Amino acid sequence: MPRRPALTTLAAAGSLLACAVLASAPSIAAPGSRLPAGAGPCPPDAVALGFSDGLDKVVVDGVTVGGLSDIAWDARRHAYASTVDNHGTDPSRIWFWRDPERAHVVGGPLVLTQPDGTPYNGATADNEGLAILPDGRYLVSSETEPSIRIFERDGRLRGELPVPARFHVAPAGEATGNATLEGLTVTPDGRRIVASMEGTLSGDVGADGTDTYRRFLVYDRAGSGRRLNEQLGYEVQPGNRIADVQAYGRDGLLVLEAAFDPTTGNTIQLYAVHTAGAVDVTDVPNLADAPAADVMSKTLVADVTACPSMGAPAKEAQTNPLMDNFEGMTIGPVGRRHGRGGHPVSEVTLISDDNFGANQTTRVLDLAALLP
Repeated sequence: MPRRPALTTLAAAGSLLACAVLASAPSIAAPGSRLPAGAGPCPPDAVALGFSDGLDKVVVDGVTVGGLSDIAWDARRHAYASTVDNHGTDPSRIWFWRDPERAHVVGGPLVLTQPDGTPYNGATADNEGLAILPDGRYLVSSETEPSIRIFERDGRLRGELPVPARFHVAPAGEATGNATLEGLTVTPDGRRIVASMEGTLSGDVGADGTDTYRRFLVYDRAGSGRRLNEQLGYEVQPGNRIADVQAYGRDGLLVLEAAFDPTTGNTIQLYAVHTAGAVDVTDVPNLADAPAADVMSKTLVADVTACPSMGAPAKEAQTNPLMDNFEGMTIGPVGRRHGRGGHPVSEVTLISDDNFGANQTTRVLDLAALLP
């Protein structure tokens, strides 16, 4: 992964990360120093280090920041980047910000435009996934068609990746509106792009109504471009959706599963899968009828809903007031401490989409996690 600026939890107090994880899982780090105030375990293998509401409803040059649905690290700007999913006729924007535990906007936003310079907006794009290619170009997935677009550093459209017809929103395909390509990531070596479906294709629903199966699209380098190489199968917990996916290590993917209930609020879990040896399910007509081996096995890394509240306020009913509509995720630099089996302790940062609503918060949550 590219290097980030020194963060309080990772550089200025290098042993703090290990100590924080130690509090919940002594086997994955050695003691070092005191825990941050309010920090605590997010079982089984993560710790909440801190949060910030510094981006919530902040106004920059007359524009309100909100609707942030993803995170990617922009090494050339030395800042995190997050797209606005859609907001009426407002132009599609990428905002840049720093410091997950004291989040603040840096500079003005980048407007995403068509080749003729016309900005995309809420009617022409619903930007939910963001990744940054090795050459610095922005890769953005939109739920509208859906699409995966490539933008130059100045925000102008450069091209698109092919999306199979069955992934298009019905009636053109088998996808449900507002439940398509929500997650997007590039592997650390820059060779692979992975896009994850938020919801189930109608062709993957079981005869008994089971709708827990999802597909990932995997693109590999092909000359100077990218080609769709395979599809991978994944199963969410009942009632969950996939809000984001992030690549780590040689073949690891961290999946953000989320759900919402108006009475109890948001629930969030992070699961890890490995793609090495995974079955290509491109030609599998219905994942609900496929052998279990066709679906990647997963490991729970963190029940984020069980994290300590850390004194966070909530604007709506939440079992844990720290929770909100977390939809974006990125994996930061690997810590110096290593846990059981030599697995690294890494920074995992989440961001919530406030939908520009008065009862929701744009919140950044910083975790330390042991990624298998």
